[in-house]
Amino acid sequence: MNPELEAIITVLNKSYDGLPYHLKSCFLYLSIFPEDYNIKLKRLLRRWIAEGYPGVVRNKSTEEVAESYFMDLISRSMLLPSQRSICDGKRIGSCQVHDLIREIGISKSMEGNLVLRLEEGCSLNTQGTARHLAVSSNWERDQGAFESIVDMSRVRSITVFGEWEPFFLSDKMRLLRVLDLEDTTGLVNHHLEHIGKLLHLRYLSLRGCESICHLPDTLGNLRQLDTLDIRGTSIVMLPQTIIKLQKLQHLHAGFPTKGNYLCTRHLLHTYGFNQLDACTSLCCGAATPCIMMDKDYGGVVLPGGARKLKSLHTIRGVHVAYGDAVIQEIGRLSGLRKLGVMGINEKNDVKFCSAISNLSRLESLSVQSDKGCLDDITSPPKNLRSLKLEGRLGVLPEWIKKLQNLVKLKLSFTTSSQVEQDAAMEVLGHLPNLSILRLSGCLFKAGELHFQKDAFRSIVVFDVEGLGGIKSVNFDQGAMPELEQLKVTDACKRGGIGFFGLDILPSIKEVLLSVHFKMDRAGTELEREARLKEQFRTQLARNPKKPILKME
Repeated sequence: MNPELEAIITVLNKSYDGLPYHLKSCFLYLSIFPEDYNIKLKRLLRRWIAEGYPGVVRNKSTEEVAESYFMDLISRSMLLPSQRSICDGKRIGSCQVHDLIREIGISKSMEGNLVLRLEEGCSLNTQGTARHLAVSSNWERDQGAFESIVDMSRVRSITVFGEWEPFFLSDKMRLLRVLDLEDTTGLVNHHLEHIGKLLHLRYLSLRGCESICHLPDTLGNLRQLDTLDIRGTSIVMLPQTIIKLQKLQHLHAGFPTKGNYLCTRHLLHTYGFNQLDACTSLCCGAATPCIMMDKDYGGVVLPGGARKLKSLHTIRGVHVAYGDAVIQEIGRLSGLRKLGVMGINEKNDVKFCSAISNLSRLESLSVQSDKGCLDDITSPPKNLRSLKLEGRLGVLPEWIKKLQNLVKLKLSFTTSSQVEQDAAMEVLGHLPNLSILRLSGCLFKAGELHFQKDAFRSIVVFDVEGLGGIKSVNFDQGAMPELEQLKVTDACKRGGIGFFGLDILPSIKEVLLSVHFKMDRAGTELEREARLKEQFRTQLARNPKKPILKME
């Protein structure tokens, strides 16, 4: 071995040996993930919690303890914050493991029978008594080899990368706590028929498994389930039995619809719906709202009795357009910290606004609504830190000015005049803690977006995408004094947008410029792109901070 490399490995081994016991388990757990894999923070924390890794710390939640473990590993350079997380401000959203550190983790986890990795070239003579099973995408799917290697009675977590095979799951896996099938291909409804036998399951992720459109009623047997993630599946209705999951804390849902509209034939042939399920989904209020509203994501319908899920902290991707009862039930979940709903309209807006006023612990709110449907919120949650509003809002709701603790805001809305636009910017510009602002798909009927002196004093990240009607974005001297990152997407459409004042932004470090255009209009838009890039380069070159310009 190269002497320099050997010295580095010796140092890294000492770093591992110096970890406290609780961090060693958390670190070795990372060897589950493939080389260069981008590990989302929330996914990792929820899995650690499901495994029981975070200890009890006075005055701290389990998730806060888990995140402190994560940050400790970051500070010790055992984990690398991912570059993709920069857009979330100063908070780390994801991480990776350096190749050499990962090799140490794999070696140590094998020595301790912690993680068994099935991958190309792995020995078929090894009896796997490990707690955690990871199936790599490059491993040949061999049922005989699997059954000879894996001791199913000991497995506590299964993570599959690539193609799914039904033999990966067995009712012998009675100790299973984590089943993570995120972005797995080949998984279909009937493969989950017996999932209700996994009585110790705490974390279930089917995220990105598009062929899944139904969860079995036996889901209600999973009384220990803490996290259910079905984002990116085709599930439009949750089974009635979900209300039995008294320990469920996090429910993430929502499925893609835009550009791939759901129809009866699509549900029948692509996702295995029977005729009754397809008709029910399309005609009884599940998929129809998404089709009619032309949204990027549709939501699931919660069954009656959702108020019984008292442990819920997070609900994402729920459609409430049909019936007021579900809104009233959500309003009774007093422990909710994060809520994401769609389908707010003139028929249910009063009930929704009343429900929001009851959720005093809410920290994050995401809403898709029709024009004027959020105006009746009289007492917004004072602890709200993140807000996402989409739809035909018309004007900015008055209550937003009360959100003194708001840190992150994403808006997609329409203003009808320069006066309304300026009024909206005036309100937002004086929110004292707002550090991340995203304007996406907004239609401004005025031609200029103007940021004045002493406005937006705490903004660190400013993200603009597809702003219709805007010809120029102007920064005055003293505007956004803390801005570090500017991200601009699709600024060449509709004649292009000019940006002015980039040279006087005092804290700017990075500008990300992302341009997408149709091939049949490539000539014109390429010219606009070239002019825009030159405009950015010229201004940034004059900025004393010498910020970096990145093209995506």
